[in-house]
Amino acid sequence: MSRQAPGSDPAQDAPQVTAPKHAAAGLPAVVHSLRMAGAQMSPSRVVSTLRRVNQPKGFDCPGCAWPEPDRPHTAEFCENGAKAVAEEATERRIDREFFATHPVADLAERSGYWLGQQGRLTEPMLLDAGADRYEPVGWERAFDIIAEEIAALDSPDGAAFYTSGRTGNEAAFTYQLFARQLGTNNLPDCSNMCHESSGSALTETLGVGKGSVSLKDLHQADLIIVAGQNPGTNHPRMLSALERAKRAGARIVSVNPLPEAGLERFKNPQTPRGLVGGGTRLTDLFLQIRLGGDLALFRALNLLLLEAEDKEPGTVLDRDFIERHCHGFDAWEADARTTDWAAVLAATGLPEEQIRELAALVLDARKVVVCWAMGLTQHKHSVPTIREVVDFLLLRGNVGRPGAGVCPVRGHSNVQGDRTMGIFERPAAAFLDALGKEFDFQPPREHGHDTVDTIRAMRDGRVRVFFAMGGNFVAASPDTLATEAAMRRCRLTVHVSTKLNRSHAVTGARALILPTLGRTDLDRTSRGRQFVTVEDSMGMVHASRGPLPPPSPQLLSEVAIVCRLARRVLGPENTVPWEDFAESYDLIRDRIARVIPGFEDFNARVRAPGGFALPHAPRDSRSFPTTTGKANFTVNPLTAPEVPEGRLLLQTLRSHDQYNTTVYGLDDRYRGIEGGRRVVLVHPEDAAALGFADGAYTDLVSEWTDGVERRAPHFRVVHYPTARGCAAAYFPETNVLVPLDSTADTSNTPTSKSVVIRLEPDSVA
Repeated sequence: MSRQAPGSDPAQDAPQVTAPKHAAAGLPAVVHSLRMAGAQMSPSRVVSTLRRVNQPKGFDCPGCAWPEPDRPHTAEFCENGAKAVAEEATERRIDREFFATHPVADLAERSGYWLGQQGRLTEPMLLDAGADRYEPVGWERAFDIIAEEIAALDSPDGAAFYTSGRTGNEAAFTYQLFARQLGTNNLPDCSNMCHESSGSALTETLGVGKGSVSLKDLHQADLIIVAGQNPGTNHPRMLSALERAKRAGARIVSVNPLPEAGLERFKNPQTPRGLVGGGTRLTDLFLQIRLGGDLALFRALNLLLLEAEDKEPGTVLDRDFIERHCHGFDAWEADARTTDWAAVLAATGLPEEQIRELAALVLDARKVVVCWAMGLTQHKHSVPTIREVVDFLLLRGNVGRPGAGVCPVRGHSNVQGDRTMGIFERPAAAFLDALGKEFDFQPPREHGHDTVDTIRAMRDGRVRVFFAMGGNFVAASPDTLATEAAMRRCRLTVHVSTKLNRSHAVTGARALILPTLGRTDLDRTSRGRQFVTVEDSMGMVHASRGPLPPPSPQLLSEVAIVCRLARRVLGPENTVPWEDFAESYDLIRDRIARVIPGFEDFNARVRAPGGFALPHAPRDSRSFPTTTGKANFTVNPLTAPEVPEGRLLLQTLRSHDQYNTTVYGLDDRYRGIEGGRRVVLVHPEDAAALGFADGAYTDLVSEWTDGVERRAPHFRVVHYPTARGCAAAYFPETNVLVPLDSTADTSNTPTSKSVVIRLEPDSVA
């Protein structure tokens, strides 16, 4: 099979639709993984690379953040992990001739899929003011340009430093240190757009903004509720953990507007039964909830638990746990008893008997885990929803108990670690105190900009230099046209990248592309081979060692880029040993150990097989570092999105051939979509009522309070068994529909799972 990039844009092909699947993985996943990897790499490179993924002496998958088991399988990767590795370990290359051939205007017309398929970047490139295409630039000149633009700012707050979740701990720590030595807390990151709502809710209620469960807890659970999450596509290795729990006797409940193949049945490709047999049925109860109805559902469950306690006092609620470890129960209970069933049924779209069936499963389970992802975090009322999930778990003592707890399933492989390292626009005072003491300076205390506020600041001319450590900011952000217009107002945009993407084609007056080592690349300095560390979704920290020769001798590691830039910007008088940090990551880890609690003896502990677990007070000792010193019950008024007559509520989501904004292919195999991405999934009765036959084309137009028309043209209508009144379409194509100012309360996360839309006749036809 050819490993040459396609010469035309297949994203323009018309999608074909077949029936959705009812099982995930199995032999088709293995075949698809090898086909995708073989398109990017030679057979020998495929084997040598994939056998090192998620292994103790190998490298961490650049895809999702799902943890590794204590004894990893020889093939400890999933189909989408294989795609992510192939995308990065590709043998395709982009050189200076490519940029000479393709001016920026041409790149801007290409799809994200086409851009990503061109290969690895190989040397720094500069788009100078007034130029129409990128040209090669030396590293020193690139650093000079950035330093000159930063020096010309009125304030350090005129710069913003974005981080993608792929960045390792060592680069993240030095990156935030550089920004704060410069004098700003403008450190937006991709978490602002996904699990910020989780962190906000969990910090307020439990005192730690992370999940409380381990893999062992999941395996030991009696009941696992998976809400607003599609692990079959987004975290496929989670299915193995669910299968293990199911075989140990756990019940699994799926709460989702869409039926998802991976949660219906899993054919584990690591077992003979999974490859050629029927696999394992995972879901015992499927609640096809309306978008944004989860708060109402958990309020109803909590009411039913209270009523069950009334009937049999002392048998349902964990009164001892509540009295010893919780605050605010009485006020919460008084409000919970006012829950209105008519409002619950309207918000959820569920029959009452189904909610009662779930409550019966809860009453039958001593150990309960609730898992969730973007389906809960990207609504205006996401933080109250997650707080209500915590209320649900606290009632029966399901926090700090083996086999129970909160499980927000993070996306990118080190997004949680980046936040631990200080990538946060609102850092805690204790962190700044420790950082300032270690490096003998006064860090800035004023809060910086998150992602949405960074876009607003660029739009308003308050941020003029935008620096991105990885990611695809333009494509990932909401309100695409507004984001692109804001980016173009900058004086300088800089992207540290491994591959080409949309953000390189939407630039400030000047733009730099700085090519860097990937997770699969060998990182060697004058002091020998280096490794980086990452933190998974369950708080385990472990090493990652890339095995492959870098695609070009001109690439620098993320750490080297940060350290060399910091020296150039901050000057020779700055006392941070940037040069030493760039050569020895052990020295960075020594400093992390002195600044961040839980990383004591970092270098020794991370070299142990499997790494080490970070402390989590609620899990480890049932202590809660909240403002009250206890776990907080919170009152969360029942609310849900309001959708006018003749409109639908849209959620943006990924296809199976996609990870975040990286598109590996044009199929969504489990949903029956082939050869295209511009589809909108609509319930047949809703489509009929709106006058759209299956296969018709439509424009999606979002409606919001600002009166601005946001349009995504030419989408094929697919009659699909989604919840009534709801629709679904892929991002980033539909990010154009998400208003910049439509964000979650408290967390400021874009409301990408509750966009009110209307369907209009196709404007392209």
